[in-house]
Amino acid sequence: MDPSMNHTPATSRLSHLLRGEITGGVILVIAAAAGFIAANSPLAEQYFALRDTKLGPAGLGLQLSLGHWASDGLLAIFFFMVGLELKQEFITGALRRVSTAIVPVAAAVGGVAIPAVIYLAINAGTSGAEGWAIPTATDIAFAVAILGLIAPGIPPALRIFLLTLAVVDDLIAITIIAVFFTEQLQLLPLVIALVPLALFAVIARTAPAWLARSAWGPWVALLPLGIVVWALFLASGIHPTVAGVVLAFLIPVRGRDGTPLAKTLEHRYSPLSAGVAIPIFAFFAAGIAVSGTSNFPLDPIAIGVILGLVVGKPVGITLTTWLLTRFTSAKLDPAIRWRQLVGVGALAGVGFTVSLLVAELSLSDPAEADTARLAVLVASVLAIAVAALFLARRR
Repeated sequence: MDPSMNHTPATSRLSHLLRGEITGGVILVIAAAAGFIAANSPLAEQYFALRDTKLGPAGLGLQLSLGHWASDGLLAIFFFMVGLELKQEFITGALRRVSTAIVPVAAAVGGVAIPAVIYLAINAGTSGAEGWAIPTATDIAFAVAILGLIAPGIPPALRIFLLTLAVVDDLIAITIIAVFFTEQLQLLPLVIALVPLALFAVIARTAPAWLARSAWGPWVALLPLGIVVWALFLASGIHPTVAGVVLAFLIPVRGRDGTPLAKTLEHRYSPLSAGVAIPIFAFFAAGIAVSGTSNFPLDPIAIGVILGLVVGKPVGITLTTWLLTRFTSAKLDPAIRWRQLVGVGALAGVGFTVSLLVAELSLSDPAEADTARLAVLVASVLAIAVAALFLARRR
C-alpha cells in the first residue's frame, strides 16, 4: 500500500476534491477576484506591500518578492504537473503519433505570430510598438483551470491539445523574453544545472517503485535536486518555471518493473498545485490597479493588446490548424470538433503572467505599462467569455 495514501477521511476527501478541475477553476477565480479587488480597494497599500515583501537568501540571489516567489516558484509546481501529463500523452497517449502531436505545436506558432502582427499593425511607428510581444503569450495555469470550469465535459483530447499548445506557446514567449528582453543570458548556470538534472534522472529511473511507494521518497530524493535546478535556471535568466517542465520530462512514464511513476506523482501532488500554488499565484497576478488609465479604451496599446489576444489568438490557432490538416498529412484528433477548437483558441487569449511580465519588460513608460497590464486583464476576461460561447454544450 502506498504510504502517501494513509490520510484521514477528511484529508482524503479534500485531496479528491482538489483534483477536480471544476474545483480548481472555482478556487482560482475566487483568488484572482480577491487579488483584483484588494488592489483597487482601501487595502491596496497593504496588498502591494505584501506582494512586494522580499524573502529569501540575498547572498544566493534568491531574495525575491512574494509576488515573484508565486510566479517564479510556486508556478513551477504547476508546470511540473503539466509536464508529467504531457509526457504521458507523448509516450502512451494521443500525442504519441507525430502526425497528431505536430498540430498543436504548429497551432501555437500561429497563435503567437498573428497577435504580434495585429499589435504591430496598430502601434507601428510609436513607442508602444516595443510591446509587440505582450499579446503573444497564454497563461496556461488560468487557461487550463478555466477550461475545466466552463467546459467540464469536453473530450480529453481537447484538454491535451490546450496543454500542448499552451506549453509550446509559453516556451516561445519565454524564448522571446530571453532573446529580446534579457540583457544577458548566463550560460554557466545552465551548464552547472546539467549535473543535478542528471542525478534527478538517474534516481527517477533506477528507483521508480520506491518513489511511487514511499510518501517521503520524492521529497527527500528529488525535491532538493529540483530546487537546485530551479535556482540555476533563475540565475541563467531563463524563466525558472521552464525547470518544472524539464524535470517532469525526466520522470519515466513507467519504470522497468512497470511502476506508473509519472501518473502516481501526478495524482499525489495535483492537490498541492490546484489548492496552494495556483490560487496564491492568481491572487498576486490579478492585482492590477486601474487608476491612472483614463484614456484606456482608446489607447493604441490597449487596442493592440485586446485585439491581439481576443481576435489574434483564436484566428492564428484555428487558421494554422486548418491549413496544416488541409494541405499536409497532419491530423486533428477526431474527438475534437472545429467549434471546440475555436473555443480553445479563444481561451488561449487568457494572457496574465507572461503577458504582464512582457509589458513590464518592454514598455519603459510606466503609464504605457499600466495601460498594457489593464488591457491584458480586460482581454483575458473577454477571451473567457468568447471561449464559453464556443465550448458551451448545445442542448
